[in-house]
Amino acid sequence: MQTKITFNHNQNTWINLTTEDKAEVAQLYTEYQIDKEAVEYSLDQNERAHLDYDKAAGTFVLIYNVPNRLKIDNHYETIPMTFIIKDQILITVTNKRNQYLFFEMQNYLEKFPSMTIFEFLFTSLFIITDAFFPFVEEMNRDRTKVSSKLKEKATKQNLLALSDLETGIVFFISASKQNVVLLEQIKAHAIYKQLSDSEKEQLDDALIEAKQLVEMTNLSSEILHQLSRTYNNILNNNLNDTMRILTVLSVLLTIPTIITGFFGMNMPLPLENNASGWLITIVISLVLWFGLSLIFRRLIKR
Repeated sequence: MQTKITFNHNQNTWINLTTEDKAEVAQLYTEYQIDKEAVEYSLDQNERAHLDYDKAAGTFVLIYNVPNRLKIDNHYETIPMTFIIKDQILITVTNKRNQYLFFEMQNYLEKFPSMTIFEFLFTSLFIITDAFFPFVEEMNRDRTKVSSKLKEKATKQNLLALSDLETGIVFFISASKQNVVLLEQIKAHAIYKQLSDSEKEQLDDALIEAKQLVEMTNLSSEILHQLSRTYNNILNNNLNDTMRILTVLSVLLTIPTIITGFFGMNMPLPLENNASGWLITIVISLVLWFGLSLIFRRLIKR
């Protein structure tokens, strides 16, 4: 589906194409004489955030990471979104997973229809960056719930939920850092000198917001790692305690085996003619068992 909107007193046009079909994207790019290589950028779900500028063709291509609202394997991921500026035309390519951002951008443009094309671009990047925060806050709430459940019982399900949160925050950290690098590249690019003061201000706002996102995701990641390390240590300690108990029990159980085995040998032994010999053997085993138990208890308490 293709949407065309004019703004800035009809000086600029915004064209949004919602599709995952290469043929549709290629047709649109051919119509506006955009490099075919950008078609691959637009539909590659693994494309990293980056900037391309073709001075001869006057084409400004920007790939920006955006949050995917749909969870994949119980965790959030990010996907790229394409922005192209050519001849006072802004082209964006979206899909079902990031189309919600198109509506947010459209609503903002309706409120401020006199924005320039670069003001709208940088404002859109600000809106996208701002869209990350609700997902990070949701992961923080989920982390609190998982932590409460783990305090009650460290089950496999709760540990897997904690792992999913760690995976999701890793995607967000990587995406947010790439976005910051991209915005800093724009400031270092030759095209930055051509921007107006208002456009530069919008870019600075987007960069500040992107850096705040990096700090927030880093903080969430550190807390998750600390939580994970804590419960790993708890599980290791529980395993050590279990192994220690089993080791002590195995040593204690060898005492009756040794004594009964000794008196079971086919040779003259003490108490073999005593009718109460079996009872005496049991008493000796119990005395030695309790004596060794006391020794182990004192050693464990140290």
